[in-house]
Amino acid sequence: MAGTLYLCATPIGNLEDITLRTLKLLESVDVIAAEDTRNTLKLLNRFEIKTPMTSYHEHNKTGKGPVLINKLLAGENIALVTDAGMPGISDPGADLVKLCYEAGVSVTVAPGASAAVVALVLSGLDTRRFVFEGFLPMDKKERRLILQTLEREHRTMIFYEAPHRLLNTLEEMEGIFGTSRECAVIRELTKKFEEVRRESIGKQKEHFTENSPKGEFVLVIAGLSLEEQKREAQASWEEISVSEHIQRYLSQGLNEKDAMKQAAKDRGVSKREIYKEYKTNQ
Repeated sequence: MAGTLYLCATPIGNLEDITLRTLKLLESVDVIAAEDTRNTLKLLNRFEIKTPMTSYHEHNKTGKGPVLINKLLAGENIALVTDAGMPGISDPGADLVKLCYEAGVSVTVAPGASAAVVALVLSGLDTRRFVFEGFLPMDKKERRLILQTLEREHRTMIFYEAPHRLLNTLEEMEGIFGTSRECAVIRELTKKFEEVRRESIGKQKEHFTENSPKGEFVLVIAGLSLEEQKREAQASWEEISVSEHIQRYLSQGLNEKDAMKQAAKDRGVSKREIYKEYKTNQ
């Protein structure tokens, strides 16, 4: 009978955030597959866990994944852990889960901390709808292309970033999202020097130009608000005259009254104003 792969969330900073269930699983499984065995050893030593470990990370996943699958098929239970947080989020755990499903191996989760969710609720920005982007690509052109696809994203956006790339990323975001876009820069989550900075992207860039970034960062960026979207849509109609605007709706089969009503709505002005300008230019 095949074993089970347990995706075990580990603390993102404070070791006391480990769950009781995860501790029991780490003690009871046959082997722990860790992103960095040296890092995970500190956690295991803290809770006096002696379970053997093996490495599984981005650079060995191609060869190591099938090895772990064979162990699972032979009946061993494996706990997969990343250095911090939930396995499978911005790490190769997702690849191992896929291999498990292809091989018919059971997978389950022992949930816990996730830096993205923790940062989101700390940010003070809209949490109703959000999109997780993780780490942006290293290649400058790829980074810019991804940011450009998010230019009109209306959901709150979450990014991970390393300290040595933070300032460049803020500069790129300023160029795409604008200087005044709301932004929370959060570092060292759950640790002694945890910090949440809530300012515009422009102000954040100024701060980190003067203060060298230290620690691991999560950036939470406000989406394009409905008000901004509405203003942009209204401004786009100013490129054509009121008469041209109304003619577009007339050509679609609307009568003159409804065409003027829709044009007024598009431009965010009164029907009387539209009527006056339209009749004046007829």
